[in-house]
Amino acid sequence: MAASRACTLKKMRDHLCQLPATRAPAREATGHDCPKQPQSQTDPGQPGPLFPVDLLPRVTFPGPRCAVHKSFRFSFSVTLLGACMLRKEEDANSPALAGPAEAENPNFHLPGDYLLGGLFTLHANAQPTPRSNVLQVPKCEEYEMKVLGYNLMQAMRFAVEEINNHSGLLPGLRLGYEIVDVCYQSNNVQPALYFLAQEDYFLPIYDNYSDYEPRVVAVIGPDASESAMTVANFLSILLVPQISYSAISDQLRDKVRFPAMLRTVPGATHHIEAMVQLLLHFHWNWIVVLLSRDNYGRENGQLLRERLARQNEVCIAFQEVLPRPVPKGSAAPAADQQHMEGIMLKLKRTSARVVVLFSPELALHNFFIEVLHWNVTDTVWIASESWSVDPYLYKLTGLPSTGTFLGITTQAVHMPGFGKFRLLRPKAPPQPPSAENTSRSTCNQACDACLNNTISYNSILMGSGERVAFNVYSAVYAVAHALHSLLRCDHKKCTRKTIYPWQLLDKLWTVNFTLLGNQIFFDEQGDVPMCLEVIQWRWDLSENPFQSVATYYPLQQQLKYIGNISWHAHNNTVPVSTCSKNCQLGQIKKNVGIHPCCFECLDCPPGTFLNETTDENECLPCPSSMWSHRRGSSCFQRRPTFLEWHEAPTIIAVMLSALGFLSTLATMVLFWRHFQTPMVRSAGGPMCFLMLVPLLLAFGMVPVYVGPPTPFTCTCRQAVFTLCYSVCIACVTVRSFQIVCVFKMASRLPRVYGFWVRYHGPYIFVAAMTALKGVIVASNMLTTTISPVSRTDPEDPNILILSCNPNYRNGLLFNTSTDLLLSVVGFSFAYMGKELPTNYNEAKFITLSMTLSFTSSISLCTFMSVYNGVLVTIMDLLVTVFNFLALSLGYFGPKCYMILFYPERNTAAYFNSMIQGYTMRKD
Repeated sequence: MAASRACTLKKMRDHLCQLPATRAPAREATGHDCPKQPQSQTDPGQPGPLFPVDLLPRVTFPGPRCAVHKSFRFSFSVTLLGACMLRKEEDANSPALAGPAEAENPNFHLPGDYLLGGLFTLHANAQPTPRSNVLQVPKCEEYEMKVLGYNLMQAMRFAVEEINNHSGLLPGLRLGYEIVDVCYQSNNVQPALYFLAQEDYFLPIYDNYSDYEPRVVAVIGPDASESAMTVANFLSILLVPQISYSAISDQLRDKVRFPAMLRTVPGATHHIEAMVQLLLHFHWNWIVVLLSRDNYGRENGQLLRERLARQNEVCIAFQEVLPRPVPKGSAAPAADQQHMEGIMLKLKRTSARVVVLFSPELALHNFFIEVLHWNVTDTVWIASESWSVDPYLYKLTGLPSTGTFLGITTQAVHMPGFGKFRLLRPKAPPQPPSAENTSRSTCNQACDACLNNTISYNSILMGSGERVAFNVYSAVYAVAHALHSLLRCDHKKCTRKTIYPWQLLDKLWTVNFTLLGNQIFFDEQGDVPMCLEVIQWRWDLSENPFQSVATYYPLQQQLKYIGNISWHAHNNTVPVSTCSKNCQLGQIKKNVGIHPCCFECLDCPPGTFLNETTDENECLPCPSSMWSHRRGSSCFQRRPTFLEWHEAPTIIAVMLSALGFLSTLATMVLFWRHFQTPMVRSAGGPMCFLMLVPLLLAFGMVPVYVGPPTPFTCTCRQAVFTLCYSVCIACVTVRSFQIVCVFKMASRLPRVYGFWVRYHGPYIFVAAMTALKGVIVASNMLTTTISPVSRTDPEDPNILILSCNPNYRNGLLFNTSTDLLLSVVGFSFAYMGKELPTNYNEAKFITLSMTLSFTSSISLCTFMSVYNGVLVTIMDLLVTVFNFLALSLGYFGPKCYMILFYPERNTAAYFNSMIQGYTMRKD
């Protein structure tokens, strides 16, 4: 039989060479009906006969360009499939494999009306397949077995059996399957060609494949993204639907490159988002990233970096690529061992206590052995979906001592009956009459140790929940629902007809059904938006080794329901993994180095605050009416200060002003009643009332200094008081000048004196001084605002000083200087009249008044140049009151005293006698 199948394969190759578009040169006959296979130049220990590369057909391609491409694919597939067939023939002739090896393994084959292809990793090669000078299909059973791969294969078988026996999806029809072990990434091309070929392993060359029927109607798998892309490059050419259950690469979303690719698992972007949100939830902003030396590690590492760069909330302390794995019992190369030691040293020394690991589980067994050897502890290990529920690593002795293990994986969905089904040894189904045409298999469809290993790991598999297994289960049901729609099935029967792959693919995009409580449909990228879960490895819970602690919802892109986690840390506290300690309230972050997560904390100075919602790196100034203490996170209203009624200076000033107001009012009444007496006439007569009215007004407006300043009160302070005082000073000055003129200058300059009296010189002088002072006040008010302002107390920033515009002080100093000048002039004239008659000698009274005015004005100018705030207002008020009291009491007090207590001296005779006495003394 072996010779017969070898001849058949030779005839297939000869038929290929004789096709019109691919004509090969004839070979010389050897005298045998089926030429003997030439001896391969390979290692004698290699299993199975191989086709050397130099035996590939040397064909020419005179046809169109598309024919060239298809001819090449055909030649390649025939070579690989033929190599596998010859190996199976040799294995069948081997005494050790005779008998049972000839029968199909029911684990991998199930006849049916419509076949599904299944690609699963039942074995895995720790190292990539080395390049060879021959086209060789690897023998997967030589590699290490993967329990999870067999568990997923059983999930496919379970779904098919359930649909055939207990489901009304396809009444009257049976689904079959062809399952091939892909050895992780070593065996991808040959199964793809096997599924695309027809029952006789023949892949014809057409210019239109719309009516082409491959061996299978759809393919489930494989698991790894790189393998899925390799297979998709073949299947997408004929639009054969491919549904992967765990390939998460975002490249598979490209429907231009992979139009037939669908997935029952969310893409890598969602896995990364769930991982980042987990980091942010626990405030882990200082992490280590370890990657495998393959596309899986590189792509996911790049996605993580891009996601973290968007917000700069999590920083990578360092990133390393793990050495390539080595088979068990093999020693790692010296360079790889040195590199691994360098990684361990960094893990021991870094302050980052969270390690994110993107790697297939194959590369992690040796890694964690080194972790245990180097005693790396108190670490949070975050697993990517490729190893988050791996039973081999879970059973690694001593692993719990290294820290807390968290992982991202698909949600657990209980599949009733699957736990028992995966432990059953399958029985070969009865062969239909047409079995001769469907019983031909390919290589890598055997796993003798799978069931026994699955039984040994059954407790872990049961406790982990059917996570990825449900992805396989739902993929099979998606195909069944698409067939149900395409075959127009009802509850009794389906319409039997030929199904082409592109028709099934079109229906798959529209399926939408509920399976075990989960809604199954494909989104725009061809993915089923299943929830993801964050799981924790628990060694203390044998019934639940992979406990779910959080759920991620792809549609909302949000991680929710984070439950209690048992931390392998001191006192079960959440581990801290930060480059810098969190700043306290009111402290800004000043970056140190290149990482935004590394910083030092600086206190916000008084008067500023930290608004963490806008910018945590800058202290913002408080508004002018508000203040904050050091390290303030908000501002508070300053305490406004102004002259209040209950304060002692206010009470004193009000009492003095009341005294001045009453005394001035009494003086006005007294002078009015004695207006025609010599005492009043000698004091100035009508001019006395010109002084008394401003004094009365000034004393009455003292309350404008009390209370919060307003534009009105500021106007009164700047204009009314200074004008009133200037009028009084001008009257006193002109009165002193007039007395001197009467007694000393009238006889010497009679014409000047006559001119002075005739044109009312005193009133003109007072009016001129008042007008000058009015111009000064108006200019000052125009150049500065009269509105009150608020200023910070330099001695206590918590206090807000409310006052009139501080610029008015310049004008006030100028006004005071003008009053000082008038005071000096008045004082000089009063001093010149010290020898005048006693009734006219007012030098000592005017001197007293001017001395008080001069002293208080100098004190006010000095005080205002040194101090600010309410003290200036108090000083200004007191000086104003004292100045007006000095004028009121110092000038009018003695005259009132004479009128009241010495009325005999307030007669014309007395005044004449005094003048005569002065004249006699002068003579």
